[in-house]
Amino acid sequence: MEILLQVVWLALGFALLVKGADWFVDGASGFAAKLGIPQLVIGLTIVAMGTSMPEAAVSISAALRGNADITVGNIVGSNILNILIILGITAVIRTLKVAHSTIRYEIPFMIAVTLVLLWLGYTGSEVIWVEGILLWILFIGYLAYLLFMAKKNRDEEGQEQTKELSMVRLIGLTILGVVMIVAGSNFAVEGASNIAAALGISERFIGLTIVAFGTSLPELVTSVSAARKGNADIAIGNIVGSNIFNILFIIGTTALITPVIFVRSFVVDTLIAAACGLLLFVGVVKNRELKRPIGIVMLLCYVAYFVYLL
Repeated sequence: MEILLQVVWLALGFALLVKGADWFVDGASGFAAKLGIPQLVIGLTIVAMGTSMPEAAVSISAALRGNADITVGNIVGSNILNILIILGITAVIRTLKVAHSTIRYEIPFMIAVTLVLLWLGYTGSEVIWVEGILLWILFIGYLAYLLFMAKKNRDEEGQEQTKELSMVRLIGLTILGVVMIVAGSNFAVEGASNIAAALGISERFIGLTIVAFGTSLPELVTSVSAARKGNADIAIGNIVGSNIFNILFIIGTTALITPVIFVRSFVVDTLIAAACGLLLFVGVVKNRELKRPIGIVMLLCYVAYFVYLL
């Protein structure tokens, strides 16, 4: 009965995380639009970061509670899952076109920052605040690159226009979204930790699989929904951006708050995350498309990874 209660706790946490992120994005985007901030900038910052808010909330919450395996496992696991599962499923549904800049700059940068995380973890047992500053410097550089690309390709802006809501409602949505995300992260970490303890499963396994899947639900729902509607061409750019954000902003911010313990067992997982980025690059570099056969290979690779974890 106790384990069932923890599963319910975990599910409730995921539900709050997903809906909270949705409301946060709607509220913050609308609020920014009313202040005259361009939709393109809103899309590159608030919307992109909003879908990764669950990862941020869970990772920071887990670090503060001393659950290091969930902190790093959530980020590394989410990045692996984003590529192999989300892009794999989306590519099976519909061939994805890839922007030239994504192939030339963003995917290589994603692989590079993954290797930076690997280097930080391998050379020390934890990611400390000085290294958090390094990650934040890279993050600020990435934001500058995004804004440069936004100005360069302003005609390609394809952001959805936010529904017309009053300022009070927009602020209310933003605040309520943040509250739900914080509450959901606490429920999710508590439930996941208790399930791991009850079943004798490592927090590493829970973080890399169940928690990673739960916090990646916003990206999964968005990408699959876009593919079904025939609007999946931007899916790869969004996932790559999310993976970069997960490492630079979330690990960087967490390290500024408290040291992020990087246990040796995560070395292989982080290498696999980098290999997933390389697989994506090889799959799209020739034709600038991610086709169904590569999508199937990605899904099979995740099955193999899951078996390795077991």
